[in-house]
Amino acid sequence: MNIDKESIIDVLKFIKSPGSDEDIVSLGYLTNIQIFGDQVDINISISNPSLQARKKLELEIIQSIHSRINIKLKVNVFVKVLPPKKPSNEKITGKSIPGIDSIIAIASGKGGVGKSTVTANLAVTLANMGLKVGVLDADIYGPSMPLMFDLEGQRPLAKQIEGKSKMQPLENYGVKLLSIGFFTKPDQAVIWRGPMASKALKQLIFDSNWGELDFLLVDLPPGTGDIHLSIVQSLPITGAVVVSTPQQIALADARKGVAMFQQETIQIPVLGIIENMAYFTPKELPNSKYYIFGKDGAKNLSESKGIPFLGSLPLIQSIREASDFGRPAAMQEDSVISNSFDNITKELAKQVIKRNKNLPPTKAVQITTMTGCSAINK
Repeated sequence: MNIDKESIIDVLKFIKSPGSDEDIVSLGYLTNIQIFGDQVDINISISNPSLQARKKLELEIIQSIHSRINIKLKVNVFVKVLPPKKPSNEKITGKSIPGIDSIIAIASGKGGVGKSTVTANLAVTLANMGLKVGVLDADIYGPSMPLMFDLEGQRPLAKQIEGKSKMQPLENYGVKLLSIGFFTKPDQAVIWRGPMASKALKQLIFDSNWGELDFLLVDLPPGTGDIHLSIVQSLPITGAVVVSTPQQIALADARKGVAMFQQETIQIPVLGIIENMAYFTPKELPNSKYYIFGKDGAKNLSESKGIPFLGSLPLIQSIREASDFGRPAAMQEDSVISNSFDNITKELAKQVIKRNKNLPPTKAVQITTMTGCSAINK
């Protein structure tokens, strides 16, 4: 009996893969054919693991060869089930935002340490240096950025981008801004469960036209909760900055914030720690410093953790007044506070450059369960 592999292959091209409209040859499921006289051994690898699919495929191959070539052939079909494909990097790493170079998360373990004020002033300082900057106010339950940027009561407009409707971030002082505060009234409480808050946050991130940015600063809420998990799941964060006062109770929570980013399954580089409200200097005693909340607490924390200390900021009334007025204090030229923010921002930029040179890009993480930080897997 004279048969060859080409004849067998021609027959197999008529056989569809289980659950598919394509044949097993074009899909690459045929791995080998051996002919020994009137015996034909065929090796097939398929992705359908069910026993019924395998038996049906074996029977169809045997019947087709018998009917199209010779019924006397002894046909053996060996079916191997392919292992499921691993998730692609796209699914593991989440989405990136085209046009944004560096995404910096600004965090604090404890509320009331001035994290949002620091974020706003870092943003305008970067913008004054000629960089393109955006701020994402991720504090869903307590958004404060609209007030700090004198944009309270305004609402982003929609713009058609490649056939899709995108939110246009509002802009002031050279900084682009999006916040849930643009969509709520000043006296309206946001009473949402975690999943709803996370969904709203993702809309602010991905349904917006950020354009080209050198830096996107993400102002995180206090603590280590749903919003933080949503951010690290959704975005490849370049690095994190932790803000704290020197007070021990604030430092205890700041340690938790650092630990979250350094979790083995998260591994977001902590670029540095900023000490806010480091000391108080009254106007009438410009050469005096009063360490109301303790001295060098955040600086000592950074040294104990091996994390860069980006700098300290004094407790000055004008910072609070500027935030309430909607004009960040760092915009006051040649002032103590503007000089402090200049130095801190330059140090932050230096750490970003160092991080990008020495470390691979950070991947967003995939959250599998909700059992603390151990529930997050790369």
